[in-house]
Amino acid sequence: MSPRRQVLRETLVMVLAGGQGERLYPLTKERSKPAVPFGGIYRIVDFTLSNCVNSDLRRIFVLTQYKSHSLERHLKMGWDKFDAEFGEYLYTVPPQLRMGDRWYLGTADAIYQNLNLLEDERPERVLILSGDHVYKMDYAEMISAHTESRAALTVAVVETDVAHASSFGVLQVDGSDRIIGFEEKPSNPTPVPGRADIALINMGVYVFETESLVRAIIEDAKRTDTQHDFGRNIIPSMVPQGGVQAFRFVDENRKSVKYWRDIGTIDSYYEASMDLVSVEPVFNLYDRSWPIRTYVGPHPPAKMVFAQTPEEGGRRGEALDSLVAPGVIVSGGVARRSILSPRVRINSFANVEDSILMDGVEVGRNARVRRAIVDKYIKIPAGYSIGFDPAEDARRFVTSAQGVVVIPKGARLEEG
Repeated sequence: MSPRRQVLRETLVMVLAGGQGERLYPLTKERSKPAVPFGGIYRIVDFTLSNCVNSDLRRIFVLTQYKSHSLERHLKMGWDKFDAEFGEYLYTVPPQLRMGDRWYLGTADAIYQNLNLLEDERPERVLILSGDHVYKMDYAEMISAHTESRAALTVAVVETDVAHASSFGVLQVDGSDRIIGFEEKPSNPTPVPGRADIALINMGVYVFETESLVRAIIEDAKRTDTQHDFGRNIIPSMVPQGGVQAFRFVDENRKSVKYWRDIGTIDSYYEASMDLVSVEPVFNLYDRSWPIRTYVGPHPPAKMVFAQTPEEGGRRGEALDSLVAPGVIVSGGVARRSILSPRVRINSFANVEDSILMDGVEVGRNARVRRAIVDKYIKIPAGYSIGFDPAEDARRFVTSAQGVVVIPKGARLEEG
């Protein structure tokens, strides 16, 4: 066995996927943030899990909590592809209440309450990931750098403009990228040495030596003045002890700008989605060397029907500058710069622009939809308008700071 493969086999992956995603409400009204659909056929968690598989990491625990049914069903249907005979697995682990009558209090507490998994598996090191970010990363490179540095903890960081860093955890490093300081959402972020315009922000990707991880979270669990969080508590407590290293993000997306997105708000979710329909999107879904895996049901091919002249009725079924998933029927309507998820139907003379339609949405005849996110199985009545009257939209629906209209799953829209 090669040294690289041996190191990976000695690494256990724990994915934190219980996030409530309050800022993404109402998309998180019925599901956890990692289960939110993205890009037509994916869920947000698919990007983290695809990184794991593409990095040859196949021992994975997914820690769930908030409204986990949708996520667990997706993982069962789309990710049941590991061979137990070869020591591979992906298991979901809801709160077990092993440490008392409480749910997970924070990211570190989620690991603490599952120390039995580490006792059973006895890994040399643990890779801890967030299940709600979109990016491409070969974790094997980070793990290799971690073992070579002999660090107790390695934190993945991405460079960003100082002006935009205050929304994240910011790390200070010395000339060898040893972490010497950490600030959670500072008002005046500290730049990297020699670059006054750049700061290093925490990606929520950690490699721990197992012994160091267990020691840190047990000490944290004893305290009352803590949020039991890796960014706010564990990393700052370990930095003064030394042995905490930064790993600068190597982007497998391979574009001129590194792509890592925490799509934690409606507007950031919408912007990341609209990037996908551009002619040259920043995030590349079409790279066959780094496939993004998911579950797509047994749907028929998408189709667009009716191309009539005005004399014949004037209906045209078109999808322009759009992502079109299997099972979509554009029946005499038009979609522009939109994401059409499986089994979407757009009926005659309807017009959809700059919008995200999730699974099973039906747009009635002559309806108009603009700059909207429409959750699963919503039926938009004939002649209905969304995104054209800001005051009326705000009265009926949730609207974002930038005016994106969100129609939640289960909403009933009435004609007229």
